[in-house]
Parts: sequence; structure tokens; C-alpha cells
Amino acid sequence: MGSDFLTEHRRGHWVRLRTMIMLRWAAIVGQLTALIVAQQWFNLSLEMGLCYLAIGLSIVGNLVAIAVFPENKRLSATENMLMVLFDLLQLAFLLFLTGGLHNPFAILMLGPVLISAAVLTTRPTILIAAIAILLVSVLALYHLPLRTEQGFILRTPDLFVFGKWLAMVIAIIFLSIYSRRVTSELHTMSDAVTATQMALAREQKLTDLAGVVAAAAHELGTPLATIKLASAEIAEELDDRPDLKEDALLIRQQADRCRDILRSMGRAGKEDMQLRRAPLSEIIREAAEPHENRGKCLHYDHAPGPGGESTVPTISRQPEIIHGLRNLVQNAVDFSRGNVWVDTMWTDDLITVRIVDDGPGYPQQLIGRIGDPFVRRKRSDRDRSDRPGYEGMGLGLFIAKTLLERTGAELSFTNASDPYDPPGQPGEKSGALVEVIWPRSKLDSVIGQASKPLGENRPIEI
Repeated sequence: MGSDFLTEHRRGHWVRLRTMIMLRWAAIVGQLTALIVAQQWFNLSLEMGLCYLAIGLSIVGNLVAIAVFPENKRLSATENMLMVLFDLLQLAFLLFLTGGLHNPFAILMLGPVLISAAVLTTRPTILIAAIAILLVSVLALYHLPLRTEQGFILRTPDLFVFGKWLAMVIAIIFLSIYSRRVTSELHTMSDAVTATQMALAREQKLTDLAGVVAAAAHELGTPLATIKLASAEIAEELDDRPDLKEDALLIRQQADRCRDILRSMGRAGKEDMQLRRAPLSEIIREAAEPHENRGKCLHYDHAPGPGGESTVPTISRQPEIIHGLRNLVQNAVDFSRGNVWVDTMWTDDLITVRIVDDGPGYPQQLIGRIGDPFVRRKRSDRDRSDRPGYEGMGLGLFIAKTLLERTGAELSFTNASDPYDPPGQPGEKSGALVEVIWPRSKLDSVIGQASKPLGENRPIEI
């Protein structure tokens, strides 16, 4: 499952024009307040005409945007960048008129940069940050001085101006990277969680559909058997009418075909409350079944651990468990040379499922990040030849980890062999190893917290 449905390009269209307009109105009010206080309270001599011109441009821009565009308009990435760039240039022009970096409000130059890092993609953010650094450098050297009514120039010592310039440049770079990184992580996690919810909803629908189909197969078994029996008896009595006998045999053949189709579609079991529970070994096989015919050999081993009883635990057929284990098996099959082992062990306290393959294993430098969404690595030529259509993103393992942890499991990822040893031979447990451990009290539907009365079987309502 990829992330094409939630890309950065589309995410650039999420910001409403109204939001940017409200932020600009707040900036306009703040700028007007600062100018009035500076002139009336501190008696500073400013180029008020040019200052009001700069603020007036922002006001006109807002009024035009309100008049031309609807309130719910979503800005494109380019429009967002132009809005932020305009605010940055407007603020730089005001600072040029009011003392440059000698003005304590010069720190506000960081605002547009942080906004761009939060709402724009990487390239526009780099462009905005570069322009901000350029403007800060220009304002450090070129600006109109701050003067009092008596003509005194208010200025900061050059050493402090240099320190302020350096601090602002560092802040622009650091805060841009920091904000961009955090925003990207939040977006990535949001995308992955959405994908997980979609996968779980799909698995739930498939589970429900399988139950309905299985129930239909169970209920239709008797009438199909009756049709088959009646058509066979009719065919025996029509030996002197070959044309009618052929039709009766066709009815019998089609009844057999309906029976086989329904049996195939309903092999997961009928919609019976009893069958919502199943032995752990059967749940494992059901999860791995789609990958049994992909040219790899799956080996199953179910055995009690130290002190465990010999009876296989019975658990609920939860979509989270089935889909999560299925993703883990799929990953093992994708990267194995020819064999995948699914070992199950249980004790009185724990239930453990271990999936291991004979492939190359996890890259050593990525083991600590296994289970994070959208983890990519550069593919080797061998990977491209072995799996030409495969584009790993780590999303499958993230979905599996998230779903299984929702059921109370703890997952660990490692390699079955030492990374510094020579590669193992096909048929050896030398590849990636995933261990899933549940407290038995959370999973066992007979003796654990998950145990509850089965209730009555419900008829299918159509």
C-alpha cells in the first residue's frame, strides 16, 4: 500500500485562504499598533507615509482576496508560497523604514519562515528561508535610522547588530529544519494511521462477507442436495427421451457446480457464533493462506512451551490479528529465498508467534527503525532483479505492528543470524525474524479476559 493518496503536493492544498487572511489581519493590526505607539509614545520620527503605504498594500491584498475568492478556497502550494513571500517582503520593507536590525521587531522575520516550513514542501521552504537570510543581511547594512524628534539616532552597537544578525540566520536555518522535520513526521504518521484504518476496515468487511457467504453455503446445501437428487431420479426415468434426460443431467451438473462454488467461497466457516473462535493454529493458517501458493514453502510448528498444556489455545478470530500476521508473513515471503517458518508456542502466561525466513534479513542500519512508516532504503541491483515490481516503504510492517499492538501484543524485529557471519544457505533460519508475544489473558477466549458467552446464532437477514 503506497502513500499516493496523501502526497505532499496535495497537502499543499489543505490551507484555506481565510486562514491566511486572518493571520494577515492580525499582522496588520500589530504593525499599526507598533507604529502608533512608536510615534505617539516614544516620539520617534518615522517615514509614516511609506510605512502606511506598506501596511495599505497588505490591507488592499486582503480586501481583494475577500472580494474575488470564496471563503472556503484552498490555496495551492504556489499560492501559499506567494502569500508567505509577500508577507516576508512587506515586513522587510517596514523594517527597512524603521531601523533594520536595530528594530527589536526584526525577530518577526522568523514568522513567515516557520509558516512556510509548516505548510509548504521542502523546495519552497528552502527558497523562503534563503530569501529571509538575504533580507536579514541587507537590513543589517542598509536601513533608515531610527530618529527621535530631537534628531538623535537610536542604534545598537555594531557588535550586537552582528550578533543579532548571526542569531537570526542560525534561527532561520535551525527552526526551518526543525519545523519541517516535525511537520513531516506528523504528516507521515497521519498518513500511516489512515492507511492502517483503511486496512482494518477492509479486513473487517472481508471477514463479515466471508461469514455471510459461508452461511449462505450452509443454508443452500439442503435445497441443492434436493435438486441434485430429484434431477438424478428424473434422468433415470427419461431413458426413452434423450433430449429431456440431457436437460435433467445438466440440472444435476449445475447443482454440483453451485455446491462447489459455495463451498469454495465459504471455506472460512459459516456465520456461527461458535466459529468466531478458533484454535490458534487455524488462525495462523488462515492469515498465511494467501501466501502459500507464491512459490515459497511455509513451515508451521505449533507446540507448547515449558509448563504449557498440550491443548492449542482457542482465540477470537479478530481482523486485527489476521491482517497483522498476514502482513508479517507477506514480508517474510517477499524476501525469503524459498522457506518461511511460522512457529507458535504457548505457556500458561504467554502466547508467542515467531516468523523467520531464509532471506538476507533486515539491513543492520534499519533494525532500530523497523515498524516506522515509510522507511525507505536504496535498492540493490539484486533486489531489483529478484523483485522487479517491489517498492518497499515499511508501511506493511507499520500496519501489522499497529494492529497487533491494539490486541495487546509486543513485537520485536531482529535477524536470525549474526550480520557478520556469511550468508546462510536456503533452508536455514538465517533471515529476518519477527516475534509477536501476547499475554495469554488478553488473547485466550476460553480462560482469558477475552472469554465471554457465545450467545445465540443469528439468522442472515437479506
